[in-house]
Amino acid sequence: MSDELLTRRAGVAGYLTLNRPKAIHALTLGMCQAMTAALAQWRDDPEVKAVILEHSEGRGFCSGGDINLLRQSALEDGGAAGRAFFFDEYRLNHQIFTYAKPVVAFMDGITMGGGVGISQPAKYRVATENTRFAMPETGIGLFPDVGGGWYLSRLEGRVGQFLALTGARLDGAECLWAGLATHYLPADKLAEAKARIEAGHEIGGVLSALAVTPPEPRMAAHAAQIRKHFASDRLEDVLVSLEADPDEWAAKELATLRAKSPQACKVALRQLAESAGLTDFAANMAMEYRIGSRVLTLPDFAEGVRAVIVDKDHAPKWNPATPAGVTEDLLDAIFAPLPTQEEWKPL
Repeated sequence: MSDELLTRRAGVAGYLTLNRPKAIHALTLGMCQAMTAALAQWRDDPEVKAVILEHSEGRGFCSGGDINLLRQSALEDGGAAGRAFFFDEYRLNHQIFTYAKPVVAFMDGITMGGGVGISQPAKYRVATENTRFAMPETGIGLFPDVGGGWYLSRLEGRVGQFLALTGARLDGAECLWAGLATHYLPADKLAEAKARIEAGHEIGGVLSALAVTPPEPRMAAHAAQIRKHFASDRLEDVLVSLEADPDEWAAKELATLRAKSPQACKVALRQLAESAGLTDFAANMAMEYRIGSRVLTLPDFAEGVRAVIVDKDHAPKWNPATPAGVTEDLLDAIFAPLPTQEEWKPL
């Protein structure tokens, strides 16, 4: 098993420890496959009562997926390697979501993209003062995948739509407020929490006993504006609403949205609208796989990664360049079913 993922047993707990500190523990295909294998092994092991999902040293839990691999695939092999990565990553997301034993994700530090995908399906999601949570995909021409449609569409007050479009970063207090974390613990209490879980203590009781009251969530002050301005599933309506608000916050969010991929923003809004109507997480993941398979090879993804990660000029040339250019026909093609043999299926 690769040293990019460390697995071990301690007491009644199985540990999945992300171990790519120089990449802020960004997920590779091998890491996803190793987690799937470990979870499958522990599923039938009566001595394993819980799974702890954490990271080794460094400032982040997990910064996302292997974006460079995805871009290389889009440019060189028509997206084949990227689709293979999505296929197994989404299977892991679904496996955690449906896992029969409790999974505890310690979101201590940067938790973005693929890191959201492996932490949100956990029964217990622990935020700390170090947590920095975001789904920033619209800034690179992608969309909030890895189950993002399911989780974000179910947040109260259109917070999910706000996060999906803007890529806003939440701290630990805001994660608890929004419902993205189940508990807020000081980072210096995590080792004690893990030790108690290893010893077989009831997880909810352990986390509640060590939890503290977080600072006031800054986003709460803008809850009414988020609910108002992000109420529509049409990107054009959101922009018009923000334009009409003279408040400094609205101007800031408008500028943020204007820098994002119009295609990605429209995809995200449609994704969340459709996800909200689904009752099965597997159906959500199948839909996101269809979207990912198409968006991966459209111009905006490679261009977005170039602008933000490769060249770092932060001046992407989006195509289409405007919301009006992202037609319903284009969106229909992105969301259309794949050939039966290419559709995503859970393990």
